[in-house]
Amino acid sequence: MEKKIRIGICGYGNLGRGVEAEIVKNPDLELAAVFTRRQPAESLQIKANAPVVHVDSAAEWKDKIDVMILCGGSANDLPVQGSEFAKIFNTVDSFDTHAKIHDYFKAVDSSARSGSNISIISIGWDPGLFSLMRLYMGSIIRTGKTYTFWGKGVSQGHSDAIRGIEGVVDAIQYTIPVDHAVEKIRNGENPELTAREKHTRLCYVVATEDADKKRIEKEIKEMPNYFDEYDTSVCFISADELKADHGKLPHGGNVIHMGKTGETNKHIIEFSLKLDSNPEFTASVLLSYARAAYKLSAKGECGARTIFDIPPILLSPLDIEEAIKNLL
Repeated sequence: MEKKIRIGICGYGNLGRGVEAEIVKNPDLELAAVFTRRQPAESLQIKANAPVVHVDSAAEWKDKIDVMILCGGSANDLPVQGSEFAKIFNTVDSFDTHAKIHDYFKAVDSSARSGSNISIISIGWDPGLFSLMRLYMGSIIRTGKTYTFWGKGVSQGHSDAIRGIEGVVDAIQYTIPVDHAVEKIRNGENPELTAREKHTRLCYVVATEDADKKRIEKEIKEMPNYFDEYDTSVCFISADELKADHGKLPHGGNVIHMGKTGETNKHIIEFSLKLDSNPEFTASVLLSYARAAYKLSAKGECGARTIFDIPPILLSPLDIEEAIKNLL
């Protein structure tokens, strides 16, 4: 039997747990260790039979990990960990702050080259698979426009923003595409759409008993960079209702490109996802690119890569002959 690819997980939130759950479905992968900031590290209860190690001791595992999957957040964790870990390990991450990806790439690339490692950044479904679809679509049909719609699904960043408001105990926010905007594009129109015309936002909020709900609703709807540019609905519910009805983390969306060839022939290309669990699906994408990182490193390559750089065959446990025979 060929050597299994040894995977490390850094961070054990929703995404880290998703990676742990999906590793067992890949016979060529195995979980080597989970790394945490928790003190003591051993207090972290994981499902797999693998060591739990404090993140400060990660460097000691340099020769025991083939690919480290970084499962921290894009706001505070990855801007630090991305560069630090790239010096030590081959890494894959899901950094998703679109406006900062270019700078993040440069920082991680420098670190990865200094350690002779491969780091594949911003892997998931957006950025990630949706990014790849936008590249494919715009390259194939050079005229027209590409539209991206997200949802219906839970935005964890927007949910966290609501939880930061005084008087809020917990909250879940759904991003919802505007149906008639999607249908316009599918019908061959090429509209200019504002943020408000593309998506609405629906917020379920658990408030303290004495909270000023009118103030909370006003703060949500007027919150810059999150809600002020959208039609937003706020519903106050109990903690039990939130747990029972909104305990999952579904998401998904569509990338649609409408363009022309010749003078009059219209073409519509569409790629869509409907996900019961955003973290588990993202984990599956990360693991396929961990396989690619391992293969690239084995060839002696180093530096940062994006989803645009990775040949599809590297994602698969199949060799090229099997892929051609069974899939092409």
